[in-house]
Formats: sequence, C-alpha cells, structure tokens
Amino acid sequence: MRQTSAVAVLTGSGVSAESGIPTFRGGGDSLWKRYDPRELATPEAFSRDPRLVWEWYLWRRSLVVGAEPNPAHLALAEMEGFFSSFTLITQNVDGLHERAGSRNVLELHGNILRSRCTAEGEISEPRRQEVPPRCRRCGALLRPDVVWFGEMLPEGPVRAAFEASSSCGVFFSVGTSSLVYPAAALPEEARASGAILVEINPEETPLTRRADFSFRESASVVLPELVKRLRAQGDY
Repeated sequence: MRQTSAVAVLTGSGVSAESGIPTFRGGGDSLWKRYDPRELATPEAFSRDPRLVWEWYLWRRSLVVGAEPNPAHLALAEMEGFFSSFTLITQNVDGLHERAGSRNVLELHGNILRSRCTAEGEISEPRRQEVPPRCRRCGALLRPDVVWFGEMLPEGPVRAAFEASSSCGVFFSVGTSSLVYPAAALPEEARASGAILVEINPEETPLTRRADFSFRESASVVLPELVKRLRAQGDY
C-alpha cells in the first residue's frame, strides 16, 4: 500500500451487519419476518400496494437511523486521507460510510434514507407526514431511492466504479459475498489491470482463492489494525 497512490474499496452487507443492521433478509423477530423481501422490493409491489412497501421501508429506515458507524467505517474514512486517489464503492444503502466521514463514496444500490419522485425522478422531500408520502413539488408518490429487483443500477456510479477498479494499485473487497453482479466483477476488473487484490470476510467466498491476501476476520478487526500500521509508518 505504501507503493500506490490509488486504492479502491468495495463494501457489502457484512460491514453494515457489524453496526447491528440486519442483512437484507433479516427480519428477525419483527412483524416483517413473514414477508419475502423479493415480494416487497420491486416496482410491481410498489404499484400494487405502495403503503405496504413504504411501511416496510420505514421500519428498515428506523434500524438505519438507530445504528452508528462501526470501527470498519471509521477506519475507511481515515484511510481515505492517506492516498491521493481513494474510491469507496458500496452495495449498502444505509449511508453509514458518509456518516463516518468518507467523502468519495459511490452508492451502487442507492440510499434508503432518500426519497425519489416517481414522476420527476428527482430526489424530493414529502410535502407532509403521510404514508405513502407524496412529492412536495408535484404531489406524485415518492419511492425510496434504492435499486429494486428488476431495475438497473445507476449508470454513473457503476461506470465510475469500474474506472476506479481498473486504475487502482490495491483493491479491497470487504464484507461482500462476491456473488451479486455487476459489483462482483469489480475485483476481477482490478486484478486484470494489475492491482493487488485483498479480501476481508469471515466467510470464504468465490473470490477467496483468487485474492492475493485473504483475511478471515471481521472488517472491524482488520481495517483498524491496517490503518494503525499505515499511520505508524509516518508517511501519511
């Protein structure tokens, strides 16, 4: 890492889980455990019953608002200051990277705390407290600003993510299953371009055998230690 000026990091749900946010399917003991997320996180479900979908997202938002950035989020925010080029690519929708202080964040799946107008396609605030909420400007229904099943990922962030992956010297895959595309293709893009590939995940993934370094620990353990050692070098 001392020999590169460009680092790219891809984070997945494992990083958010360390802040107490359940994975996408994690209903726990809540009233929502009987629902399949694939039946709610779709444009069809929203068209059929927008109130039900919004009530589910309001529950999920409450979990996000009550969570705090964990040591992995904070370590990545500090690491950003060590390199002239540092791109944080996330599959998470909770905004915890930004709350931890990360600045150059590419949100591949959107942000659950934002709402988007279904008519204008722009980020909007509700005109009053109502479920489902409506756009303050035009009165159309608002939807969560996240990517649903059957929808394309936002072109701009995806393009920027591939550009960062192909131009970095070190690429980190952190807390992600390496199964969901196109994000799962980013480490391979980096590797094909000559980057050192580092995986941090307590569980083995399809990426493990191809990584140059693979740490079977949680991100909250590995990343703060890495930042500590980088800081001790005195070059940052």
